[in-house]
Amino acid sequence: MRKNLKYNLSWLLLAVAVYLGIFVLKSVGLLSGIVEDTLSLIGINVILAVGLNLIIGFSGQFSLGHAGFMAIGAYATAIFTQIQSTYTGFLLSILIGVGITIVVALVVGIPTLRLKGDYLAIATLGIAEIIRILIVNGKDDLSQGIFATGGAAGVFGIVDYANWEVIYIFMVLTTIIIANFIHSSTGRTVLSIREDEIAAEAMGVNSTKVKVLAFVLGAATASIAGSLHASYIQTIVPGDFGFMKSVDILIIVVFGGIGSLTGSFVAAILLGILNHVLRNVQAISDYRMIVYALALIIIMIFKPGGLLGKKELSMKKLFQRIGKGGKENASVDR
Repeated sequence: MRKNLKYNLSWLLLAVAVYLGIFVLKSVGLLSGIVEDTLSLIGINVILAVGLNLIIGFSGQFSLGHAGFMAIGAYATAIFTQIQSTYTGFLLSILIGVGITIVVALVVGIPTLRLKGDYLAIATLGIAEIIRILIVNGKDDLSQGIFATGGAAGVFGIVDYANWEVIYIFMVLTTIIIANFIHSSTGRTVLSIREDEIAAEAMGVNSTKVKVLAFVLGAATASIAGSLHASYIQTIVPGDFGFMKSVDILIIVVFGGIGSLTGSFVAAILLGILNHVLRNVQAISDYRMIVYALALIIIMIFKPGGLLGKKELSMKKLFQRIGKGGKENASVDR
């Protein structure tokens, strides 16, 4: 227990160190606005990826509706902060988005996750499209109530409470919640269902209940990311949350490794940096999508399981290697 606490504290200290490093660079003017935008979008993508990885990589379900849940959070924040434009209002809008998302996820998850097969993928793809159509057909005038989504034109002038610091904090908190869930007894049950659902049920596991729980938690993280996205970008349109957005999130998960939380981190960071370079280097900016696609293809050829597969970057192994190296050095000195 104490050893695990040591490793968990090490991860937390690393997160604090990274935060302080970015803060110092920002304070002394070494962090440009473009780089800050890239870091913020990476943070949002990490939240999206770890949530989807929980559904796909750890519970073994296939979801194509992550963008739809993201849209719920984004529009909840966009609409509610028009009414209550304070920081408290912003935080409440995140909770409202999460609440609505949980209800929608339960409505979709309970009937579909009772069935074996890829029914969840079809259902989530359908619900994401329904959400997008409802948003497009919403009232244009935001003063007309909670069903005013701005229509196809979207919502502009959203309050900008989600700076990089807020996004970073939410990224860390979301990751801690999901990591603790995975390492809890319920999380181990989720993993057992992924490996062999029939055997898990034979041991008395209510597979539907556990799968729904993992699905709802993953969907809720997408809603949080959507709220942060809306507040940071300050402009949202229904097209931001189409099918291709779900594919983008899926690419991050597959790129890092299905079933690896740290893989999702690594993939979101690398793909975010690659996107930043391709957008801002004039010589290759016109070929951005081609280079991006080629990079993904190369990774999939040489690392079909993703960068980390199902492995995790481990503080425990790092400490063991450091300790082993120290012992070897001591023996050499003798």
